[in-house]
Amino acid sequence: MTLQEIAEVVGGTVHGDPDLVVDAPAFLDSRKAEPGGLFVAVVGEHVDGHEYAAGAHAVLGSRPIGAPTVVVGDPETALAALARHVARRLDATVLALTGSQGKTGTKDYLAQVLAAAGPTVATAGSFNNELGLPLTVLRADAGTEFLVLEMGARGIGHIAFLCEIARPSIAAVLNVGTAHLGEFGSREAIAIAKGEIVEALPSTGTAVLNVDDELVAAMRARTSATVLTFGAAGDVAWRGVELDDLGRPSFELGHAGEWRPVRLTQSGLHQVANATAAAAMAVAAGVPLATVASALSTATAASPMRMELHERGDGLLVVNDAYNANPASMTAALEALVAIGARRSRRTVAVLGEMRELGPTSYDEHVGVGRTAADLGVDLLVVVGEGAAGIAVGFGRETIVTAGRAEALAWVRENASGADVVLVKASRGAALETIAEGLLVEGDGTAP
Repeated sequence: MTLQEIAEVVGGTVHGDPDLVVDAPAFLDSRKAEPGGLFVAVVGEHVDGHEYAAGAHAVLGSRPIGAPTVVVGDPETALAALARHVARRLDATVLALTGSQGKTGTKDYLAQVLAAAGPTVATAGSFNNELGLPLTVLRADAGTEFLVLEMGARGIGHIAFLCEIARPSIAAVLNVGTAHLGEFGSREAIAIAKGEIVEALPSTGTAVLNVDDELVAAMRARTSATVLTFGAAGDVAWRGVELDDLGRPSFELGHAGEWRPVRLTQSGLHQVANATAAAAMAVAAGVPLATVASALSTATAASPMRMELHERGDGLLVVNDAYNANPASMTAALEALVAIGARRSRRTVAVLGEMRELGPTSYDEHVGVGRTAADLGVDLLVVVGEGAAGIAVGFGRETIVTAGRAEALAWVRENASGADVVLVKASRGAALETIAEGLLVEGDGTAP
């Protein structure tokens, strides 16, 4: 599009050459500039994007600068309008998904499955909000066959807004948990927000729902679209799950009487549900089950710090799952830790930090995670930070309680060896990935 065409779409004014063509994606981070792309200059709480726009090919901003610029009142609103315009011009199947946990893992599986069937553009990392989703849409072009969009919400109406930018024809709700409970107040309120994604479907679309989650299963009443369920007894289901010595699941994937073997390359029993959800969405898009199963078996971790498995030179296994945490994902990670420890006859060490945004039940939820760790048989627990203190209380046994990351890293480096497997997990704000990285400095390599 030319700058003039962009200006007409977003209601802006061109400062510079109106015939300048933008033929590459939009971006927010000047350090990751797209040659020929559109730099969106957002004024944040601490940083003004306009100050980093020098040398950009083209800019969408709120004031004229040295580079060719489309000037608008609000760049964020204009970005959404531009993405909405482009989405309506695309001849691509739009697939959207949301849930309290597992969104990014499922999205990564789905993107790799669909890529086996046709050109696919998918959300990078967790760019799932009002800025990240438009940027994903603006990476698509005329050749894109599948557009995969992860959608997050911090309030009622957020997902509805995202669906207005890019209306899905296939939409999935993975689960309704307690992540962000502090913002929503109840699981029922979370369900209201998550269900907006199926309300956005046309009657010709498909809602992919988790049959094992009663709040999700009930969402079939909120859409006139076809419903395809996934789960242990879903329309798309799994059976015969087994774990290898690194906790990687093998199982049979089934739909409409056909069963195909799948062997995942990522650790954790919870990956089975993520993979099956992705499979259901791909099946809804017309991908044959055999293609789905084959692609799942070769899919790799596409987003960092999610059950990332590394082996230090001396044999120490480190599971870096530090990207985010809530009670359900903590349980899943602890189960994977114990499974790896049992199969490899290793001592299990859980380095756990705070789970944020849980609201008034936060302390009790942390206590619950500690009890889960004890019930599962975790050998050694290291708690990081005051916000995670409840985990030690719930564990009920001797626990290493540390004030922060540096103290925790020093203790684990001193006391863990090649005979151990260490899980590192907390909410993103706790930044525990520094512990996982610090444990690997003696030499690392991705585990086989």
